Amino acid sequence: MDWKKPDLNELIKRLNVPTDRPVDMVLDTDTYNEVDDQFALCYALCSPERVNVKAVYAAPFHNDRSTGPEDGMVKSYNEILRLLRSMDIDPEGLVFEGSRRYLPKDGYVDSPAARDLVNKALARDPDDPLFVVAIGAITNVASAILMEPAIVDRIHVIWLGGHPLTWPTAREFNLSQDVPAARVIFDCGCAVTLVPCWGVASHLLGTAYDVRACLAGKNPMCDALVELFCAYADDEFGWGKEIWDVAAVSCLIVPQFVPAVLEPSPLLSDDSRWSRDASRHPIRVVQFAYRTPIFRDMYKKLARGYQK
Repeated sequence: MDWKKPDLNELIKRLNVPTDRPVDMVLDTDTYNEVDDQFALCYALCSPERVNVKAVYAAPFHNDRSTGPEDGMVKSYNEILRLLRSMDIDPEGLVFEGSRRYLPKDGYVDSPAARDLVNKALARDPDDPLFVVAIGAITNVASAILMEPAIVDRIHVIWLGGHPLTWPTAREFNLSQDVPAARVIFDCGCAVTLVPCWGVASHLLGTAYDVRACLAGKNPMCDALVELFCAYADDEFGWGKEIWDVAAVSCLIVPQFVPAVLEPSPLLSDDSRWSRDASRHPIRVVQFAYRTPIFRDMYKKLARGYQK
């Protein structure tokens, strides 16, 4: 698809993350795939002073926890509902099923999630974009953009995917599942914050010891997270578990601890390799994630619980 060239001044304005008020966001998540999505979802819902969660979309995934992208999406949808029950949150009008397959060669994947994103984005003023935090395969978001390209000027996508632009490969689970969808995000001209995995999000490791000490017994949501997290350990001694997806929501909740710089939007090859073209429109690329202050803020808010 031939995308229109974005207005650079307007794009740079949309790339800003306000720090003086809460912002509206939707979360696109392959929640059943791992444990970190659950922490990211609960952290966002427990941070109303920084984010208003307007919708949660179930993303597709395929690994040893699913039989295919459709099964992964359905399992993620049900996992979202399970977590919301632990917080006594009504999912009606908040949670939407996403894509049942990855992006086809031509066209998009219709889904309740993609349609809801289009509707919410079209209702936005370009000066006040909707933040779309994505922590799985980017199929739902790319489909919404292809469904209605006008939303490009009304959203800011924060995506955890790939590796730093200086790495010889971008190959990573979220990105590699749907490379065509990733290309849509980088080529369409929308505001994008990229959260690379190795060297950035990879700093966010939790341990069974601190998860129990900080969260156990605080509330049903925390107990559900502790049980889920500790189930991954066969031997807890010296063990750390990735909670990488928290980095993406941290871009809005504690942006001072996930510093980013502007870079030309990368080109992505079929075999998941980056290439650079200085004439391309800018995106934000996160450089580092400061584990201790991020986890302190997250544990404090999770222990406080969801505030109705």
